[in-house]
Amino acid sequence: MPHGFMRRACIFWAGLRCSTWLLLGAGVWNSLNYTVAVLIVTCPCALGLAVPVVQVVATGRLLRRGILVKSADGLERLAEADTVVFDKTGTLTLGRLELANRAGVRDAQLAVAASLARSSRHPLSQALVRAAGLSVAHTVEDVREQPGMGLEGRIDGRSVRLGNRDWIGVTGESDESHMGSELWFRHGEEAPVRFLFTDEVRTDARETVNRLKEMGFAVILLSGDREGPVTAVAHELGIADYQWGARPDAKIARLKELGASGACILMVGDGLNDAPALRAAHVSMSPASATDISQIAADYVFQGKALAPVLDAIAVARKARRLVYENFGLALAYNAVAIPLAMAGYVTPLIAAVAMSSSSITVTLNSLRLNLRDTKGGY
Repeated sequence: MPHGFMRRACIFWAGLRCSTWLLLGAGVWNSLNYTVAVLIVTCPCALGLAVPVVQVVATGRLLRRGILVKSADGLERLAEADTVVFDKTGTLTLGRLELANRAGVRDAQLAVAASLARSSRHPLSQALVRAAGLSVAHTVEDVREQPGMGLEGRIDGRSVRLGNRDWIGVTGESDESHMGSELWFRHGEEAPVRFLFTDEVRTDARETVNRLKEMGFAVILLSGDREGPVTAVAHELGIADYQWGARPDAKIARLKELGASGACILMVGDGLNDAPALRAAHVSMSPASATDISQIAADYVFQGKALAPVLDAIAVARKARRLVYENFGLALAYNAVAIPLAMAGYVTPLIAAVAMSSSSITVTLNSLRLNLRDTKGGY
């Protein structure tokens, strides 16, 4: 309810009460005292503080735990979430990949591929650049990145492409013996080169997934990576619902499908491929190591190598929602008792001022309960 409307309603009732007391013969002085008391008692300060104080306290609590709340209604939407959808690389895993088949790749091939890869912030591209070291010296022109597919450009007049099998045009059966991620590279008409990478699952990823299940969340893994590594991570973390080879449009389609079935989705992702899905979800989170576009699209950004901030944010959001309801209840209880007494003439302006201030202080102190307990994993 708009604050201006509430104030106009209070003035209306105070004026009506003043007129009533005058008609009853209470005298001008007493009528004015009663009117002032009604005006003070009906001041909607407690109702006005019910939500913003909780939001300020909750946002500060999360910020101290390394979680930035970017959306004004992020807490409300996060408290409604019942399904968590994770990306894999850089989200469930650390995204600090290492080139596994360095010995099988020629230095010249690695240098050219890394020259193209340095145009992207994707974890696989960055891993390739790190592996090449100082040998990244080629100038790449007309670079274009296709989300979910890869990079392309021109070096010395020849086309170069770096990305997944389909983007490069690799034919034949896929070798799934390597459980890590892969990139393919083609330079002109030369034979494609395969780069293999290893990654590490976040230390508390399994604990976080288990805790989310205990809290009643459905947990889903959507990744654009190959079947092998996605399946391996899903089995390691105990995620039964997973999908590999999911491009940005496929992720959005799955989120819409879940939303149509009534699910309120929290999407957690970090890459360029995840930005559209982060926007399509009911609420979204992204690690601080994510690409700029993903951080812009997300409602929350969290720091550190752990996934615990996901649990912290959910716990604080749910507690904040409960405190908002409690604050409304306290404010309404105050009004239900104080307003009739003021209208009946039993409350002086001084008592009304004390009561009104006390209701505001009560709501504020109730909101500060967010800082009294550890929110990790819930309340």
